[in-house]
Amino acid sequence: MRISSFFVIMMMLLVACSSPKSDSQRQYDNNSITIAADEAFQPMLDQIYQTFMATTPGKTIKVTYRPEEEAISLMLRDTARLVLTTRELNEDEKKVFTSQGATYKLYPIATDGVALITHESNKDILFSTDELSQIFNNKVTAWNQLEGGNIQGKITLVFDNANSTNLRFVMKKFGLKNVNGLNIFAAGSNQKVIEYVRQNPNAMGFIGVNWISDGESPLSAKLSQGLNVVGITDKKNPTKADYYQPFQRDIGLKRYPLHRQVYIISRDTRAGLGSDFINYIVRDVGPLIIEKCGLWPAKPANREVIINTKL
Repeated sequence: MRISSFFVIMMMLLVACSSPKSDSQRQYDNNSITIAADEAFQPMLDQIYQTFMATTPGKTIKVTYRPEEEAISLMLRDTARLVLTTRELNEDEKKVFTSQGATYKLYPIATDGVALITHESNKDILFSTDELSQIFNNKVTAWNQLEGGNIQGKITLVFDNANSTNLRFVMKKFGLKNVNGLNIFAAGSNQKVIEYVRQNPNAMGFIGVNWISDGESPLSAKLSQGLNVVGITDKKNPTKADYYQPFQRDIGLKRYPLHRQVYIISRDTRAGLGSDFINYIVRDVGPLIIEKCGLWPAKPANREVIINTKL
């Protein structure tokens, strides 16, 4: 599936076509909620969900994975009570809440990164953000135009989905209004991006880093095989030491240029299952799981150190 254009957002039309009651008029089942999230965060959110549900018998949480713009739209229409996202709401989305007489809260939970991956045969390549900008602005189109590029042929940019957080982030980072004219391919999911890059030496893939950053996950280890995770720099005249890969510390210290914030936005402003889940992520076991998944928690997990003074 080729991407001929970027976001075709029907969010405002969808909201306008219905007349939702205000949150104060609704009756909510505090034993059941739906959470929407971009599939870029599935490995991390699946682990948080599984551990939370193990401690919460009799409750039901449905997690639905959609491209980020669709996930936010689900929350605006109150199909989902919480959404995991990499951005705050824009002015039009805030107006939707105002029109419904509803409110929301935003919680930063982690710093994440978009990993740039290439075929294992293209292991000598490094990128500056200037070079990436030239690629996304169609000034560099072939691998042999890049220093270290040992592959012949045209660069194929590979993303998961046309409305995904990965593509939206890269477009914003490099000032793109659309992707018209680019040799770009939508694989369908982050895992399919990895599989496509593994099989196509000309491909340059962009994925959520938590798909390959959990050192204890068999899936993460399997997906990392046969790939080159590329180092990137913001500097104009870099040395090799100036390039950073999306390792946890370099994401957290924002040395890796393609870092981004991760938030939970909730329209559940009352005590209940939604607030319990948020507290679990922000203040309870969540930071430990986020850290295990290779991301940088917004609030580091508390660690207890017992010192034995008896000799």
